Amino acid sequence: MQIGIVGLGRMGGNIAVRLTRHGHDVVVYDRDTAMVEKTVARAEAGRAVAASNLADMVEKLNGPKKIVWSMLPAGAITEETVMDLAGLMQKGDIVIDGGNTYYKDDIRRAKILAEKGIDYIDVGTSGGVWGLERGYCMMYGGPREGAEHIDPILASLAPGIGDIPRTPGRDRTDLDPRAEQGYLYCGPAGSGHFVKMVHNGIEYGMMQAFAEGFDVMYRKDSPLLAEDERFSLNMADIAEVWRRGSVVSSWLLDLTAQALAKNGELSEFSGEVNDSGEGRWTIEAAIEEAVPVPVMTAALFTRFRSRSGNTFAEKVLSAMRFGFGGHIENKS
Repeated sequence: MQIGIVGLGRMGGNIAVRLTRHGHDVVVYDRDTAMVEKTVARAEAGRAVAASNLADMVEKLNGPKKIVWSMLPAGAITEETVMDLAGLMQKGDIVIDGGNTYYKDDIRRAKILAEKGIDYIDVGTSGGVWGLERGYCMMYGGPREGAEHIDPILASLAPGIGDIPRTPGRDRTDLDPRAEQGYLYCGPAGSGHFVKMVHNGIEYGMMQAFAEGFDVMYRKDSPLLAEDERFSLNMADIAEVWRRGSVVSSWLLDLTAQALAKNGELSEFSGEVNDSGEGRWTIEAAIEEAVPVPVMTAALFTRFRSRSGNTFAEKVLSAMRFGFGGHIENKS
């Protein structure tokens, strides 16, 4: 298939390249022309074409259904891009937002585009900078017909079943087989980003638990403790042994182990931890539904606190965020 990709940052560029590796053709655009040139150079030969602007991109797309995937930060730039595409595309075309958009914005945009006969599909995309090789876990919502049309694109981006053992009971007919491949149709517009939003809220809590646990162990040789109760523990070795058969083994722990093996003090990190917005939105949704989420709330508030003084725990959080998403700390 052919698809346009707008926004060629940490994930957008890799999505474009992965698609060309799986036989798809891409037309790529970014306001930074250097990123466009870099993406075309990395793509499979002959499968990536540069566009100079959105209109040029739409013009270079062929076929009865033109498809454009926006991979931009949530907010004004995505709003502007989607609305501009709505003016450039025709009835039957498809606009995909794969960024971290607030799901209520998806619902509103889908209604506007539907009036023009354009399908709007929201794709919550997880995989960070590793997605190029590992593939992306995707949760998506929107008109079912449009979602089915882009299935070959999503299947190429997804990690596939790989060597992960099947979950017992997955042979039930009411379960979507695509979930085992790493992508899932969640329902109407907004549902994909809603599920991804909650995913990120859970991620906050998991990361915070690891960070706090390592901080407790890191400080076990504190002079505040009785001398015979002080332990000098090696964080890198603990992270590594937990990776081997422990019930807390996970990709987040893998990333922590990698960072600690490189530098046990994590001195390259300040510990000032940002939040992407999805943690806040998850808590807002919980408030609307009267659902208690104390772990996620505490994890979000700890990120706020980290910006006015931090501990080893925040450095562990920064190391994990850099590991899975290439997130760079603010140096202000």
